[in-house]
Amino acid sequence: MDIKHTIAWIIFSVSSLMLWDQWQHHINPALNLPTTEQAISVPSTGRSLYSKAPSLKSSLALNENFTANKPGARVKTTTITTDVFKAKISPVGGELVSLELLKYKDPVDPNKNMVLFDSRPAHTYLANTGLIGGKFPTHKSLFTILAGRHTLDDSGRISLAMEANKGGVKLTKVYTLRKSDYLISIKHIITNNNNVPISPSIYLQLTRDGNPPKGEQRFVHTFTGVSSYTKSEKFQKFSFKDIENKKIEHLNRANNGWFALIQHYFVSAFIPQDKAPREIFVEKISDNLYTIGNVLPLGMIAPGAQVTMNAQLYSGPEIQTDMEAIAPGLELVKDYGWLTIIAKPIFWMMMQIYKVLGNWGWTIIALTVLIKIIFFPLSATSYRSMAKMKSISPKVAAIRERFKSEPQKMNQAMMELYRIEKINPLGGCLPIIIQIPVFISLYWVLLSSVEIRNASWLGWIHDLAAPDPLYILPAVMAFSMFIQARLNPKPPDPVQARVMMFMPLVFSIMFFFFPSGLVLYWVTNNILSIAQQWFIKYKMQKNLNETQATL
Repeated sequence: MDIKHTIAWIIFSVSSLMLWDQWQHHINPALNLPTTEQAISVPSTGRSLYSKAPSLKSSLALNENFTANKPGARVKTTTITTDVFKAKISPVGGELVSLELLKYKDPVDPNKNMVLFDSRPAHTYLANTGLIGGKFPTHKSLFTILAGRHTLDDSGRISLAMEANKGGVKLTKVYTLRKSDYLISIKHIITNNNNVPISPSIYLQLTRDGNPPKGEQRFVHTFTGVSSYTKSEKFQKFSFKDIENKKIEHLNRANNGWFALIQHYFVSAFIPQDKAPREIFVEKISDNLYTIGNVLPLGMIAPGAQVTMNAQLYSGPEIQTDMEAIAPGLELVKDYGWLTIIAKPIFWMMMQIYKVLGNWGWTIIALTVLIKIIFFPLSATSYRSMAKMKSISPKVAAIRERFKSEPQKMNQAMMELYRIEKINPLGGCLPIIIQIPVFISLYWVLLSSVEIRNASWLGWIHDLAAPDPLYILPAVMAFSMFIQARLNPKPPDPVQARVMMFMPLVFSIMFFFFPSGLVLYWVTNNILSIAQQWFIKYKMQKNLNETQATL
C-alpha cells in the first residue's frame, strides 16, 4: 500500500510542477471581388531568411523603389470570399496579408472571426513566395492583378492571377480557392524574357512572431511553433524558443514533404510540388520573428522559355480526416506524442459516437462511459484490493507503531500480514497504472480536437473548448474528488493523509481554468469511479454477510 501512496504523492508533485510551469508561461508571455484600400505594414521579413544561401539574402534584402513597400503605406488589397475564407491579397509581393476563417470565432471576441494570416505590427503571420538567384521578383516586388474571372465558377472555384516583372523575368502567381476547402493552390509560372539563360530558385516560407495565440488558457499550455515532415525524418517540430536558442537539428535537403506553422487547433502548411529537390531552412530572422521554408531550384530556363512550379497551402483547422487526404503525415500536426498509437483509435471512436449523438458534450460523456466499461474488470480488481487494504488498516497502523524504529522488521511483519490476509499490496496499483496511458490519451484527444471548439453542450456551456463560465463543472469535480478520497483507505502517514485531503482542492483550482470539455470528461470519469467503488463495496459486503450466515 505504501507504493500506492508514493504514486499518489508523485502525481501530486508532478501536477504541482505542471501548475507552476503553466503559470510561468502565462505571466511571460468567393462570391465577389471587392477592392479595398487599407494600411499594410510591410514587415522586413527578408532581412536574413536563409543564411546558407547568400543569393537569397541579397535578393530579399532589396529595397524596391515604390511607395507601397514602405511600412504603413496605403495599398489596394484584393478581397476574395468563399464560404470558409475571407482572404486579402496585397499587390506587394502578391502576398496573402489577411486570412479570416469564417466558420471559427476569435477566442477573445466571439463577435469576430478567427484570423490566421495577419500583417499588423502587433502580430505577423504570413506566407511568402518569390524567386532568388538574381534580380528577380520576390515577395517585396509590386505585382499587377490580371483581368479574369474572380468569382466562383460552376465548379465552385475562384482563381486570382497576378504578375511581376524584374530583371527580364516575369513571375506569374495564380491563387485558386475552392468552395468548402481550406486548401489553396498556388501556381508559379516563371518566364525568361532575357536573351540569356537563367537559373532561378523559388522559395516558399511561413513567417510568424513568437507570441502565444490569443486567448490561450491558463494552465493549459499548448504547442506553438514550426514543424516539417519528410519521408526519411518523418515528423519534426520546434518551438520558437528552440529556434531562438539554436537547439534544432533538421534535414537540410529532400525531394518530398511539407513544412508548417502550428498553434492550438490551427495549422498553416506549405506542400511543395512532390519529387522536386529542395533545401529546408528554419531561422530566427529578427527580434521575435521566425521562419521556416523551402528553396526549390528550377534548373536552367532558356531565353523565351517558361517553367511552372506548383504548391499547395493548407491554412485552417486541424481536421484530421482532411489533413490525411492532403499529404502524407500532415495529420501529425495534431500531435499526441508517444501516445499516438492509443490516441488515434480513441479519436476515431469519438467521431463514430458523435455521428450518432450529434452533440460533442454527450459524445464526451458516452466515450468516457464506454472506456470505463472496457476497463471495468481492471477497476474492479483495483477497488477490491483497496477495500481489503482498508479493512486491515488498523492492523497496518499497529504494525507501524510497534516497529516504527525497526524498518526491516516492519516490512517483514507487513508482508506476513498480507500473506495471511491473502492481499497483494500491488493489487490496487497495477490496474490503475495500466489504464493511465488510455486516460492520458483521451485527455490529449479532447485538448487538441478543434471539433469541440465553439461546440455547446447544455444551456450554460456554449463552448466546450473554453472554461465553464459559471464554474459549475469544476465545483462538481472538486466534490467528486473529495468523495473518492473518502472512499479510499486513509493513509496511515499523517503527512500523506493531509496531502490526499488537499488534492481535491488543488485540482479543482486548476480545473477552473481548464476547457469545460476536459472537465466534463474528468467529472464523468470520477462519478463512474465512485459508482464502481460503491457497487464493488456493496457486493463484497453482501458476500461477506452470506459467508458469515452460512457459518
